[in-house]
Amino acid sequence: MGVNTMDMREFGAGITRLISKQSMSREKAKAMFVQVLMNQQPDLQQGAFLSALTAKGETAEEIAGSWEAIYELDTVKAVPDVPGGTVENSGTGMDTVKTFNISTAASIIAAAAGITMARHGARAITSACGTIDVLEELGVDVECEVEIVKDSIEKTGIGVFNGMSTKVHPQALGRILSQIAFGTTLNIAASLANPAAPRYAVRGVYDKALVEPVAQVMKEIGFKRALVIFGSDGSGTKGMDEASTIGETYVAELKENGDIIKYTLTPEEFGINRPDKKELSPMQDRKAEALRFLSILSGKGTTACTDIVCLNAGLILYLMDQAHSIKEGFHQAKEIVMSAKGIDKLLEWVKVQNTNPAAGTDKLNGLLAMV
Repeated sequence: MGVNTMDMREFGAGITRLISKQSMSREKAKAMFVQVLMNQQPDLQQGAFLSALTAKGETAEEIAGSWEAIYELDTVKAVPDVPGGTVENSGTGMDTVKTFNISTAASIIAAAAGITMARHGARAITSACGTIDVLEELGVDVECEVEIVKDSIEKTGIGVFNGMSTKVHPQALGRILSQIAFGTTLNIAASLANPAAPRYAVRGVYDKALVEPVAQVMKEIGFKRALVIFGSDGSGTKGMDEASTIGETYVAELKENGDIIKYTLTPEEFGINRPDKKELSPMQDRKAEALRFLSILSGKGTTACTDIVCLNAGLILYLMDQAHSIKEGFHQAKEIVMSAKGIDKLLEWVKVQNTNPAAGTDKLNGLLAMV
């Protein structure tokens, strides 16, 4: 597809409008994002555009336009052939409360419950160990071709696309994300640009103000059902792109009929005692993080870590009608953890999403022996 280059003055005029709090159409947002992705504007202009749009506050149309640019120009397509469609659970990152890899553990529990998970994650930018980092430590091949990921989703019910790999986003995404250490529209749009094109998702965002707009975006770009969440730390000033056990969780739920409803969850309604925030903090060492991850899936994790993982897994079970309520999904997830079925699913995943299954399996078994 041909790309028309805007001159610096036209692109700069768009930035000026954003600084003046004027919103753009989906088409204009897409056109400007194309310029960023194709590196057709100077770095200073690109950074100014992302900053101005974030400072203004993104509209659903602006986020949809940026997603469209990324998905069309910079995403290798790999849609699995599975009954019932695929589900994604991921966050935007850039949240102010840093935690261990909650969504990754939750996705394995959901897969162990029979839900087909098509994940799309990244390496750590502002934390010590991102989704891709911990899965690599566990033996999953995170640098493989997208067809291997697609095969894993079809055969095991779970796979992960590395959002910073040129095999997944060959043009620009990794380059741009590696240069940004604050939340922008790109984090939201990029997390939606999953090669498997899932139509069901639990999506975490880094700001409470984004919960409803992102739900509107997901409706706009074709999701059938979704939960968009922001978890508070209880103080009202900081939060995480996960459902929280240390504070309230704000939810926008996209229903199958297109309605979007909003509500708030509290830890107490699930029988969860709010833990100290420090109990959920990430470790600086990747191996230690992987061992904690395995202890949770083995039913040997701390109450604080197990509760927050099962709450987030419960959201997926509820989303896909495997549970009548989020609370029921939470308890189902706890049963899966205590049965260690998540470990079985992880072993299966490592064998299939791998160019060297024996090496990946040996790596995982070595860690399991230490749990």
